Amino acid sequence: MELPNTESERLILRSLVVNDAEELYQFRTRNAEFFKPWSPSYPDDYFNKDYHRKNLIQIESDVLKGVLVQFGVYLKTGPKKMIGSVVFSNIIMGPFRSCYLGYRIDKDELNKGYASEAIKAGSKFMFTDKKLHRIEANIIPRNIASIKAIEKAGFVYEGISKKYLNINGVWEDHLHYVLLNSEIE
Repeated sequence: MELPNTESERLILRSLVVNDAEELYQFRTRNAEFFKPWSPSYPDDYFNKDYHRKNLIQIESDVLKGVLVQFGVYLKTGPKKMIGSVVFSNIIMGPFRSCYLGYRIDKDELNKGYASEAIKAGSKFMFTDKKLHRIEANIIPRNIASIKAIEKAGFVYEGISKKYLNINGVWEDHLHYVLLNSEIE
């Protein structure tokens, strides 16, 4: 099975494999404090390179099962350094044909439009290649940058999910956004 990959005007979205463990470790750890307000509590071994290698083994398995697509995001002008990730998880086929979206952009690459560009490119891939009908994203209301990125990518606000995810020991409300296949540009 060929692993998913796609591109946009400025970005390369490439499936991560076990050999990318060092790169994933570097991306996640240099941004750990920046991502912390929006993330579940980090496991005890999160700052250990082996944690990320094991995580990539699980990710590869989930990709092969068809329940996950995870892209590393790279600039076309600097394709060696991972600047973000776009993850489509809990892929359900059948009559539902839906998944959840998660995304992160490096703290040093903010306000350049990379998040919305990566979200658009990844969503287009999921609709075209995986034939999904619906992609859902959930965002903590105070994460204004994430809200702007998801809206710029064409997602529509559907409502609030009360106490949706446990983020750093607190059950946080999340805003629920959706993009349908028929709405993609």
